[in-house]
Amino acid sequence: MLTNLLFFLAAGATLMLLAWSAIELFQTQEDPLADRLEELQSQALVSATRSPRRIVGRNRILSLVALFPGGDDWMRGSERLLNRAGVRKKYALPVYVVGTLIWAFGLLAGMLWLQRGNPPSSLLGGVVAALLLGFMLPKVVLERLVKRYRRKLAEALPDTVDLLGIVLGTGLALDQAMMRVSEEMEYIYPQLAGEFATVVMQVRAGQERTVAFNQFVKRTGIEDIKSLAAMIVQSEKFGTSLAQALKVYADALRTRRRLRAEAAVGKAGIKMLFPIVVFILPVLFVITLVPGMLSVLKDLKMLGGGR
Repeated sequence: MLTNLLFFLAAGATLMLLAWSAIELFQTQEDPLADRLEELQSQALVSATRSPRRIVGRNRILSLVALFPGGDDWMRGSERLLNRAGVRKKYALPVYVVGTLIWAFGLLAGMLWLQRGNPPSSLLGGVVAALLLGFMLPKVVLERLVKRYRRKLAEALPDTVDLLGIVLGTGLALDQAMMRVSEEMEYIYPQLAGEFATVVMQVRAGQERTVAFNQFVKRTGIEDIKSLAAMIVQSEKFGTSLAQALKVYADALRTRRRLRAEAAVGKAGIKMLFPIVVFILPVLFVITLVPGMLSVLKDLKMLGGGR
C-alpha cells in the first residue's frame, strides 16, 4: 500500500513539473526582440570561453549533463532544434533538459514498478524501452514544433517579400524597409516579423549584413529564405535593383505555394484511403447487411417454428 502511494505521488509530481516546464517554455514572449538581442550578446560572450565539458556556466544542471558521454552533443542538438522552432529564450534549453530528464526518469520509475517481480531479462527490456521512449518522445515533439514553425515562415514569406519590395520602391534603405515590414507584419506573421527585426538589429549592432543573413538562414533552415538572403546580398554587392528582383521572387514564391497546395490536395485522396477502408467500409457493410441478415434469420426461425 505504501509503495503504491509513493508511486502515485511521484507520478503526480512528475506531471506537475512537466506542465510547469511546458508553460515556462512556450508562454508568449512580452518583448521577443529584446530577449533575442540579449541572447545574442550572451552567446557572443559565452562562445569565446565555452569548453566542451561545460555548456552554460551559470547553470549547474547543464554542466552536470555535459559530463556524461554524449550529453554535450545531445544538448547542442536540442539547442539547435529549439532555435529552429522559434523558442530562443535564455532558459529554454535548461527547461527542456530538465523536463526531458524528469519525463525519462518518471517513465523509468513507472516501468520498474510495473516490472517488479519479473525476471531480469524482462526487467532489462522494460528499462531500455522506458529510457528510449523518455528521450525520443520529447525530440519528436520538438521536431514537430520545428516543422510547424518552418511552415508558418514559408506561408508568410511571399506576402512579406512582396511588401518588402513595395517599401524598397518608396526609396527607403534595406534596413529601414525590413524594420518597417517587421512592424507591419508583426500581428499577421509574427514569426517572420521577428526574424526580420533580429537581422536588422544585428546589422545595427555592427555585424556584417552577410553574416546576419547567414545566421538567419541557419536559424530557419528554409531553402526559400536561403535564396532570399543570397539575392539580397548579391543585389547589394553588385548594385542591382532589389525592388524589382523581390517582386519577381515573390511571384515565384506564390507559384511554389500554389504548387505545394495542389500537391497536398492530390495526396489527400491517397491518405484518406486507409481510414476509409479500415473504419468506414466495415461500418457501412454492417449497416447495410446486418438488417437484411436479421430479417432472413427471423424468417427462417418462423418457418422452422411453423413446421
